[in-house]
Amino acid sequence: MDHRRRTFMTFSALALAGLSAQWAALEPDRLTAAMHGRHVDGELVDWMEDTSAKLVALPTEQRQHTAKLMDAQLETVTDLLEQGRYSEPVGRRLHLLAASLAGTCGWHRFDQGRHYAAGKLWNAALTNAHAARDRDLGAGVLSDFAYQSIWLAQPDAAVEPLSQALVHTRHPTARSLLHLRRARAHAALGVAADCHRDLAAAETALLTDSPDPAPAWCQWMSTADLAVDSGQCMLDLGRTDEAHARIDEGMSLLPRSRDKTRGIFLTYEARSLLHAREVEQAVTVANRSLDLATRIGAERCVTLVRELAPAFKPYRRVDGVAGLMDRLKSG
Repeated sequence: MDHRRRTFMTFSALALAGLSAQWAALEPDRLTAAMHGRHVDGELVDWMEDTSAKLVALPTEQRQHTAKLMDAQLETVTDLLEQGRYSEPVGRRLHLLAASLAGTCGWHRFDQGRHYAAGKLWNAALTNAHAARDRDLGAGVLSDFAYQSIWLAQPDAAVEPLSQALVHTRHPTARSLLHLRRARAHAALGVAADCHRDLAAAETALLTDSPDPAPAWCQWMSTADLAVDSGQCMLDLGRTDEAHARIDEGMSLLPRSRDKTRGIFLTYEARSLLHAREVEQAVTVANRSLDLATRIGAERCVTLVRELAPAFKPYRRVDGVAGLMDRLKSG
């Protein structure tokens, strides 16, 4: 039996056992009644919030197998909003939950390379964040749209949404991420002064203490992200040596738990190594990135590695390049 299949079967048994135990604690007809226009109570919303949080918190490699569970959660919450009866506080919680689930489901589509579907889900997330009167969450969704634009080589479309998002959020961690993404957009556009200004603002914000926890959509933001994305900015601006140093720094700081981010960072590192003409090392790093992206089921990350192929082509006679090129073609 395939190792990934065994892992999924083990996880499924554990997850379903946990979900079943929690579900058994609810009155059996509570969800059915709520779905048919009857009162949605706080205990049901408690359970859905708890279940959704556990699904979102799973390691990346396991989350690829829970997409249908997440979709079902989102559909259920949407049905409750449309068909159930609830108080204003419960309605706000349902809208916040719908926004969070739609955002997460959008990221899953994005990782699969299904960009239109991701955009539709993020639009739903933005609508629900607005209905919940949570401007901070809405800023996070705008940031996701902007990141997608940068990823699809449309950085000019990212600058305005990020500028709008910065108006609507005050937490320093959130502002750091927004400035960092806007720096990426400016770098891709070749606007060095604006890029450096945003990088400085991102660093200042990240080092600013706050009595409040960071919003859920940016809690993962760290000095590792700042370092690697700064390196990618330097690469786009043609400052190869500085880019390589920053990416190396970020890779050393990244926690093991963030496999998807590690895969993206490895690809950035391979690109910076190619710019520095350290081809054999670039081959090693690109192979590691491809292995990781394939294992976690992130087609977007696999595509990112494949986009390195033209840069490797002039070095086909270098040891390892032909094998990597064959892998990139066969995938």
